[in-house]
Amino acid sequence: MTVRRTHDRWWAPWLFLAPTLAVVVTFILFPFVNTLALSATDATLLKPGQFIGADNFVRLWHDDRFRTAMTNSLLYVVCVVPIMVTAPLVLAALVNGTTRILGFLRTAYYLPVVMSSVIVGLIWTNLLDSRGLVNQLLEWLGAIDTPVPFLSDRWLTLFSAMLVTVWTGLGYYMVIYLAAMAAVDPALYDAAAVDGAGPIRQFLHVTAPGVRATSALIGLFSSVSAFRVFGEVYVLTGGTGGTGGQNITVTMLIQQEGTGLQAETGYAGAISVVMFVVLGLLLAGQLWFQNRRGSR
Repeated sequence: MTVRRTHDRWWAPWLFLAPTLAVVVTFILFPFVNTLALSATDATLLKPGQFIGADNFVRLWHDDRFRTAMTNSLLYVVCVVPIMVTAPLVLAALVNGTTRILGFLRTAYYLPVVMSSVIVGLIWTNLLDSRGLVNQLLEWLGAIDTPVPFLSDRWLTLFSAMLVTVWTGLGYYMVIYLAAMAAVDPALYDAAAVDGAGPIRQFLHVTAPGVRATSALIGLFSSVSAFRVFGEVYVLTGGTGGTGGQNITVTMLIQQEGTGLQAETGYAGAISVVMFVVLGLLLAGQLWFQNRRGSR
């Protein structure tokens, strides 16, 4: 009777999964399939387009703007992710405590997280301007004679955007690390102290290994965020992607190709598909590396 009753309710798990499946199909699977189909057409904003096969992807291969955008986005990942994994961990260790001053510092470091990327970009645009506070401070210290072109030089603009990204996300990942540190067994710190380990050695041999799984998770999150960067670069370059589009990222290229009266939505769809594939490869590579490292 129990077996029959269980068999009669085979639909029960699917009933609980239905809301999640509906969201995944509606907002992830269907848009991806639609974008994949769109990428094989010459559709624009004003006409539906006809099937052209892989022509858009061949065009991507020869598009200098796409190569520049992909290079900038990958460089963003390479530079930002290691900082996002390590800097919040150190910061979390420094502000981990119950005193009022540490609570104030945790709140202060988290404030940029609740700001929109546009507001953050505008703040840093004013700070990094040729007549902004940063250049004025450097001149006052005697470090420079002429203003540093933070917002006009290709590489300085890109690295300035990376700085803004790190500044914005530091508090968010700090909070995640603080939650992970709370789960580390206090007895491990007591044992390390008995063995004569100071704060630095306790951090290196107890805290860091204890939050290794969290570090891997943050590496995945920050990789996706860095590769999809848009707001910081968009605002710092005034929406142009820098002089000659040298600072354009993949998401900015999709926005430029997929919007406006001259929008080529089919071509923008092809860029989106390639972005999805590259992002999937990045995440798969990180998971493989973490699994291999964890098995040692």
